[in-house]
Amino acid sequence: MVQENKEQFRLYYQAGKNALERGKYRQSVENLEKALEIVGFVSRLGGETQMLLITAYQAMGNQEKAIALCQELTTHPNGITSKKAVEVLYIIQAPELKRPESWMSKIPDMSQNDTTTPQYVTARKSPKRHPPKIEPEIDLSQVETEDNKFLWFALILTAITCGGLIWLS
Repeated sequence: MVQENKEQFRLYYQAGKNALERGKYRQSVENLEKALEIVGFVSRLGGETQMLLITAYQAMGNQEKAIALCQELTTHPNGITSKKAVEVLYIIQAPELKRPESWMSKIPDMSQNDTTTPQYVTARKSPKRHPPKIEPEIDLSQVETEDNKFLWFALILTAITCGGLIWLS
């Protein structure tokens, strides 16, 4: 592939991929088809482009075109592409399962309401309420302030231990 064609392919491919990610499916299909014309159908890049094209077709609601392209890709010369196509085809053609009504949430039809008066409730900010801080009242006359000599005992014991360690070393 010529360098100019590679660049043109890359631009169309990237534009198609970006459009697909943004939900602009018609634009995505147009760009991916242009990219596919440049690169060819049977190359590895052509296979990748066609896989994206299948996704774009599905997103547009064109299920028949997506299935047809996927069936073509199952015989693609690139093994990885054909394997992916088989997997995607299996998923696309899977039957839709019925869901029980209990799994569904019913959304009320708002078009039936009177539209002249607004049917909404404004949110109010509720003030944050902090519990009042209660300072305990301490009667200092009941507090025992006499030294219980434990502190002095701990300090002396620590000093003796440190002195013993220094003497032994």
